[in-house]
Amino acid sequence: MSGGEQKPERYYVGVDVGTGSVRAALVDQSGVLLAFADQPIKNWEPQFNHHEQSSEDIWAACCVVTKKVVQGIDLNQIRGLGFDATCSLVVLDKQFHPLPVNQEGDSHRNVIMWLDHRAVSQVNRINETKHSVLQYVGGVMSVEMQAPKLLWLKENLREICWDKAGHFFDLPDFLSWKATGVTARSLCSLVCKWTYSAEKGWDDSFWKMIGLEDFVADNYSKIGNQVLPPGASLGNGLTPEAARDLGLLPGIAVAASLIDAHAGGLGVIGADVRGHGLICEGQPVTSRLAVICGTSSCHMGISKDPIFVPGVWGPYFSAMVPGFWLNEGGQSVTGKLIDHMVQGHAAFPELQVKATARCQSIYAYLNSHLDLIKKAQPVGFLTVDLHVWPDFHGNRSPLADLTLKGMVTGLKLSQDLDDLAILYLATVQAIALGTRFIIEAMEAAGHSISTLFLCGGLSKNPLFVQMHADITGVALSCAGMPVVLSQEVESVLVGAAVLGACASGDFASVQEAMAKMSKVGKVVFPRLQDKKYYDKKYQVFLKLVEHQKEYLAIMNDD
Repeated sequence: MSGGEQKPERYYVGVDVGTGSVRAALVDQSGVLLAFADQPIKNWEPQFNHHEQSSEDIWAACCVVTKKVVQGIDLNQIRGLGFDATCSLVVLDKQFHPLPVNQEGDSHRNVIMWLDHRAVSQVNRINETKHSVLQYVGGVMSVEMQAPKLLWLKENLREICWDKAGHFFDLPDFLSWKATGVTARSLCSLVCKWTYSAEKGWDDSFWKMIGLEDFVADNYSKIGNQVLPPGASLGNGLTPEAARDLGLLPGIAVAASLIDAHAGGLGVIGADVRGHGLICEGQPVTSRLAVICGTSSCHMGISKDPIFVPGVWGPYFSAMVPGFWLNEGGQSVTGKLIDHMVQGHAAFPELQVKATARCQSIYAYLNSHLDLIKKAQPVGFLTVDLHVWPDFHGNRSPLADLTLKGMVTGLKLSQDLDDLAILYLATVQAIALGTRFIIEAMEAAGHSISTLFLCGGLSKNPLFVQMHADITGVALSCAGMPVVLSQEVESVLVGAAVLGACASGDFASVQEAMAKMSKVGKVVFPRLQDKKYYDKKYQVFLKLVEHQKEYLAIMNDD
């Protein structure tokens, strides 16, 4: 803060629950992070494709990080609290106690994580119904949504879980309930993951058709029959018990929550771009695509009117920015895939030793190593004969095919550090090519996108950012697709704080808070001279999945 400026008197706390940790930030009215803390949370994988967490463990971590970020602050100056989280499924009994989501009967593990793929049979049956609600999820429901997981619980854990259940929460809604005692759900969670319609509400015929008529019978009390827009103030604010847990004062405004990716979108997409030479400066906010990239990646595009994009979730009305329709593309594994490829390579131990010796992260070391071995050519050209198809956990968008597998072509006997660095590069490029694939599907359906706004853990990696600028920048016949990075790296936490600011009444609308609390930091422009090379890489990328389908047809041919 510059000297002589009066210290802002109003602060907001944003809490973000990710896949492996809980993070919190204290944010001022200008969107500046004043304090940050994080705390790991436990994950269990009792069997392949089963991923579980504990809501008690998650809440305890929320309390630890919130207490840390408000240390030394006059608590009367904290005006609002906002939560975002992964779209995991929390199961509680009628007295709000945890219920097991596993065969072992361990009630401590009462959360089915977002990336859990146990309900493949159930989602296939749901998609076979061709019910009209499916048109709002790209035509095909994902196994990562809540309906198939609920059906799995009914069919597999009837006695120890389903029959005793009183409440099924999306994790963001669990957190706002825990803070306020209010069971109202966020429109964001219900619209995006539960088939709720902002205009029509629940569709009884859908739940009856898939075998979950139980919800209709009790007027949806277990999954939410009071729905509020993100940023709306909940009840009487923070309860005395939650205030003690979090180290805050009772009665502080608590906002209806957002899914984590949507909070990231909120934290970046409304930034004031004047003075940065960006084409989107003179364009509506609908020309911007927010890409939230961490363990997985989400591609958030908004429109004034509904746009139906095959294989892309939505359109969802007011699910992120009030008054706008949202389409959400995605890649199920991105950061997790990069880790998988790098850590599984024979040269990984050598990489760890060398990175540690230089006091660098393994990815900073790999980026500098690529610069060493590229010689006179652009770094991206090192993968001229190495190509990756990145769907190691199925394709979320735009093919919506969870049976797809990862592919690598161009491997050699070499297993040295050069080989690892180039495989890492090819994986990063594959993720960027997947983003290009999603953008082209969105453009073909009616979106008009000119600028990418990146946030999340992977946006801190300069190679990841540059590859997205280079590869998506030539997706169409446009002058380039620049990538905008926020002034505050932790855009998801800014988005969560925006919710708290709205709930406090300090801003008239979510849009006003977005504009004042999100700012442009750095702009990365594409290297347009590399267009021809990446056009060829993209042709190979599309051939890979085409060939994978051909191989499957051959093997399935009687």
